[in-house]
Amino acid sequence: MTESSIDRVYERFQLIVNGPALFNAIVAGLELDVFRYLREHPGAGFEDLHTFTGLPRHSLRVLLLALTATELVSKKDGRYTNSAVADDALAEDRPDSWRETLIGWRRFQYPAFPYATDALRAGRNVALDAYEGPGDTLYARLAHDPRLVAAYHDSIGPFTHLFVTGLLDNPELSTVRHLLDVGGGDGTTAIRFARRFPEAEVTIFDMPAVAERAELIVPDDLTGRIRLRPGDLFKDEFPTDVDAVLFSHVLEPFDEQSNVELLSKAVRALPSGGRIFTYGLTALDDEDGGLLAARLSLYLNVLVAAGGLAHPAADYERWLWQAGVASVKAFTGLPYEHGLVVGTVA
Repeated sequence: MTESSIDRVYERFQLIVNGPALFNAIVAGLELDVFRYLREHPGAGFEDLHTFTGLPRHSLRVLLLALTATELVSKKDGRYTNSAVADDALAEDRPDSWRETLIGWRRFQYPAFPYATDALRAGRNVALDAYEGPGDTLYARLAHDPRLVAAYHDSIGPFTHLFVTGLLDNPELSTVRHLLDVGGGDGTTAIRFARRFPEAEVTIFDMPAVAERAELIVPDDLTGRIRLRPGDLFKDEFPTDVDAVLFSHVLEPFDEQSNVELLSKAVRALPSGGRIFTYGLTALDDEDGGLLAARLSLYLNVLVAAGGLAHPAADYERWLWQAGVASVKAFTGLPYEHGLVVGTVA
């Protein structure tokens, strides 16, 4: 390694090992509305922030030191200002704001990561033991509590807004007339699809507790084109009155056998010429990089479901062939480490 590459890796190392503390400082700043206040009052002084937050002076000094260390907040001549990234990414009035996502990560994801060694040794998602109820996945354990379902989907909804553009911008979607959105969650993707393609219909297929959440989210003007079909992902067959099936961020938690089973069910549900879309975070083919892909893969295996991975596009291509499609197309290098693989039924 060259000296510059060693310095880069060491700088990355420092950022990662200090990340948990600084991450929680950012969440504290969100919960205390510091970023919102600075967006509305750029150049605010310490006394302004002290009055607004009500924090003890020493606590505020600690928080502001941490926030300026992240460079999300800058300090000049005793005045504090948001960075452009903070104003853009953390604004609570935007559907793709990171605000609820980061708060959700602290609630659901980060308490699980200390179990990483145990989970990797055991080959199962041992952090799931913290959640009561039946089932061997996080989704099954959350399903019995509507409040947990709502909190979880509130945390992932903003990320869906960030990611979905790479899917909807692909011309393959433009000719779909009736889309089955498998594991469609609270309907965020279905709503964006229906807005983009006003002649199309969508059926959301998800567990009953999640479908109830989607029923609250889907706006009245789209209820005629967005339908809800509660069901079990693995036990129930998919509806057959569709010409395309979408798995958006659905297959990552599961292993090869489970995913081939789901894709085969999609093939059975589709007419000749129907298409299957797999969309999600994808590791590089050599599985040697991608921060988002690496983080997701760890989270899945520690908490969500044993065997999960941000599968490379080549995995999806192979599984679609095994499921019996007639042709496969892959679109990689999409924003936020995403990939889209499309299979067409004979």
